[in-house]
Amino acid sequence: MKNFKPYYAVIFTSTRTEGDNGYNDMADLMESLAKKQDGFISIDSAKNEVGITVSYWESLESIKNWKQQTDHVLAQQKGIKDWYSWYNVKICKVEREYELSK
Repeated sequence: MKNFKPYYAVIFTSTRTEGDNGYNDMADLMESLAKKQDGFISIDSAKNEVGITVSYWESLESIKNWKQQTDHVLAQQKGIKDWYSWYNVKICKVEREYELSK
């Protein structure tokens, strides 16, 4: 790993309420907005009975700014009210990574 610089991962794990209720449109918008934020690196997501979305950021400050971004705050409020029956957020520092690609 040449010149690896540690970064941060925000792991959002959730279970959804029934129905879409505008969720997919908002999720697409939030991903688009996140990609425009300073310090954003990338995002991975998998959704079944439990959804897991991991966003990667250069710094804790970048994460704080994203959490406070106006449209994201509105989406968070809507999520609490309408979309999630449960969620958990973990913020982790990534010290090392490796992968396999065939």
